[in-house]
Amino acid sequence: MLFTRELKITGLQSSAFVFGPRLTGKTTLLSAVNATRAFDLLDPELEMQYHASPALFGEQIAALPERSTIVVDEIQKVPTLLDYVQRGIDRQGHIFILSGSSARKLKRGSANMLGGRALDLRLHPLTSAEIGATFNLEHAIRFGTIPKICSLLNEENQDLAMAHLRSYITTYIKEEIQQEALTRNIGAFQRFLAVAAQNNGRLVEFSNIARESAVAASTVKEYFHILEDTLIGFLLPPWSKKERLKTHSKFYFFDCGVACAIQNRLADPPTPEDRGFLFETWFIGELRRIRDYSGKQHEFSFWRKNNHEVDLIVSTGRGPVLGIECKSGSAEISVSTVKAFREKFRDVPLVVASAFGTIPRIVHGVEVLPWAEVIRRYRQI
Repeated sequence: MLFTRELKITGLQSSAFVFGPRLTGKTTLLSAVNATRAFDLLDPELEMQYHASPALFGEQIAALPERSTIVVDEIQKVPTLLDYVQRGIDRQGHIFILSGSSARKLKRGSANMLGGRALDLRLHPLTSAEIGATFNLEHAIRFGTIPKICSLLNEENQDLAMAHLRSYITTYIKEEIQQEALTRNIGAFQRFLAVAAQNNGRLVEFSNIARESAVAASTVKEYFHILEDTLIGFLLPPWSKKERLKTHSKFYFFDCGVACAIQNRLADPPTPEDRGFLFETWFIGELRRIRDYSGKQHEFSFWRKNNHEVDLIVSTGRGPVLGIECKSGSAEISVSTVKAFREKFRDVPLVVASAFGTIPRIVHGVEVLPWAEVIRRYRQI
């Protein structure tokens, strides 16, 4: 099943990197580009050819007409080609669309990142709008929204969807971690990954995770950097920059299905506690996708003071513009939390995104809205 993606790369007037986790649909997206020439570096023979002679790539693009549109899929496979990409941009005005699952290998190898000549675009799992009428929140928080998984669920093939999610982790560790030599101790990384998944949506306590995964705290920090750089997850910082010195960030996996697969919890429905963290993971991920696709210059963070917390603060350069609390069950936002928030953010709107409520309500002076309505409001900011 093909989905209409919100990230538009056809007709770009500038070169662009398109980074995204595996299976988010980069190759499918690139196939829609009316390219003069396309290079698929997932082809082992082509990859070996360019490793042996990167100049061959330069000669081939030099032979193309000026201002050609050129697609290179999985550019991180042969980073040295980026020197010839820059030459093609500067000398012939070519427009390159370059995809990859991670910029980490490029940056680690001091690859040419084109010095501002290319946009930095991100492709994520599907948004609810991209899935459309078949979107199912229960499926989204349990199995995620990777395109292949959504297609299988639409075909009512849940068993195969779960099998693909389980194999995703094996493939990620083999191809992203082991093959790219991001860490020498694969066993330690696998232990860490399981513990990190158990802490999805929670404050990152490096010492606790280090103890549970039997690795040093410094190694845990490096492993979290690997998860971020390979786009498997992201850190959500506390709102106050002063508080960041003493309050840890939260970590979220990029897809709920992947998080559940790591924990081996695909077969059983999530517990009420797990449902809360998974809904929060999906919802914040949804807003990040909308932000990236629409080019909104927003910063995301969370706010915490003592026992009071608001899951997401949306800020512009001028400061916070919206606070969002995610609720997956019947529990209400407390009046004391609302009071503490109002004292800190006097004029900032605060809303509750309800996972299963369908009728807007007012609780302690705060709008409690269906999640889809909160997403609609965010799109209008």
